Amino acid sequence: MKKTVLTFTLAASVLALGACSNSANSSDIIATSKVGDITQNDLYQEMKSSIGDQAFQLLMIEKVLDSKYKVSKEEVDAELKADKEKLGDNFEAMIAQQGYTEESYKKYLKLNLLQEKALTEDIKVSDDEVKAAYDKIKDEINARHVLVKDEATAKKVKAELESGKDFAEVAKKYSTEEAAQTTGGELGWFAKGQMVPEFEDVAFKLKKNVFSDPVKTDYGYHIIEVTDTRTIKESFEDKKAELEKQLKLEKADKSTLLPKVAKMMKDADIKIKDEDLKTALDSILKSADTPKETDADTDTDTDTTDSSK
Repeated sequence: MKKTVLTFTLAASVLALGACSNSANSSDIIATSKVGDITQNDLYQEMKSSIGDQAFQLLMIEKVLDSKYKVSKEEVDAELKADKEKLGDNFEAMIAQQGYTEESYKKYLKLNLLQEKALTEDIKVSDDEVKAAYDKIKDEINARHVLVKDEATAKKVKAELESGKDFAEVAKKYSTEEAAQTTGGELGWFAKGQMVPEFEDVAFKLKKNVFSDPVKTDYGYHIIEVTDTRTIKESFEDKKAELEKQLKLEKADKSTLLPKVAKMMKDADIKIKDEDLKTALDSILKSADTPKETDADTDTDTDTTDSSK
């Protein structure tokens, strides 16, 4: 799953609200029953009362960014393909866990790409930097882990795994990582620099199908198993654009994005006609005058990546 800067944890519900509010006829009945009908307006009003401000903020962020930065269908499809390849058979379960369908997840990816373009438009990286990044990531491992709170439990987990118990079942039983209930602890393919240092220092030295001793990180204690290794097939030229984008994101000052979006909103001269939403954008618009304000006033990173990353 992707990190975003300004989008919210309720993004899936927001997308649904946007679709509802754009309905041609809000009195259309969407459900009937012996105890009464439900109209599109009923649904809209209920969702507005619970997530209205966040929904309106997100929808306006998308509109102002889309007016200046362009994201093609091909770019979204490429992101979707990459996520499917990374998560494999767990993709459907993972997006469902976050409340997405594939179509709403594609909208999420588009918004994420728009934000990235706004954030990195003035960032420069050299060819030497990109080449160094390629040399770092060309060797990958496929690994899985069980994350627990304390070392004693980690040692117990290792003993059970070495006795032959199924890794996924052990992960579901012991792991404190919520995603393990659907992934069984699988992390997929990754290169150096994608995990926290303590984790990857051990993982990249492990032999295949050998369980590590407990590895302590800020998240807890990990038992790691490397299941496969490979050298990526893509050449430097194949990976150059992707790595350049990644390096730009690493260099970018995320605190500049919210003020940039706020200024775009002011320039857009937004007139809010719904009285219930009159103040929905206030927390964003005030950032136009405070360039170094962080994005904490809205809702920060929707980071649904594995906790070891």
